[in-house]
Amino acid sequence: MKRIAAEQKAIEKALEEALARTSDEHSAEVQELRRRLAEAEASGQRAMSLAQQTKSGHVYVISNIGSFGEQVFKIGMSRRLEPLDRVKELGGASVPFPFDVHMMMQSSNAPALEAALHRVLHHRRVNGVNLRREFFRVSIEEIVDVVDGLKDDETHTVPFTVGPFTLEPEAEQYRESLVMTDEDRKMIEDAYAAEASTAI
Repeated sequence: MKRIAAEQKAIEKALEEALARTSDEHSAEVQELRRRLAEAEASGQRAMSLAQQTKSGHVYVISNIGSFGEQVFKIGMSRRLEPLDRVKELGGASVPFPFDVHMMMQSSNAPALEAALHRVLHHRRVNGVNLRREFFRVSIEEIVDVVDGLKDDETHTVPFTVGPFTLEPEAEQYRESLVMTDEDRKMIEDAYAAEASTAI
């Protein structure tokens, strides 16, 4: 929706500039820009309608001890058919290690489930100012207790199921990095040097 809105704004600006340059409101350029603007507006309406209809998704609990330390968890949501794709995205170039998944919950109203978890754990937020930062300093056992509490709470009307969960993060790359020897690091440096010499 953000991409569509940005595209719509760019087309509106181009149309305004085209109209300022020419007095012909029926020129080919103006007509084409109006057609593209109508398409962008229709796409925006379709995206909004789909977002409102599609509340089902997954709420995930992930950690990255190599990047954020122990007992810091991100509790987020994905509406994708493959929610692990979102987790892989988050572990991209902006953090040194990939995230570990501790828990994945499926719900017909994932935004409400995510909000319920955030509400209960609000006092554990790492960033207390920006609520869009979904990191919490808490133990995984406490998160499990909160999830169990929501399942047992009859006033909580958001249905969800919890898949298999793990308490201990694998953190494979982080743990391997900790045990690297000087010999391992030298071997990597030599590989980089060899690669650099062939690239020249």
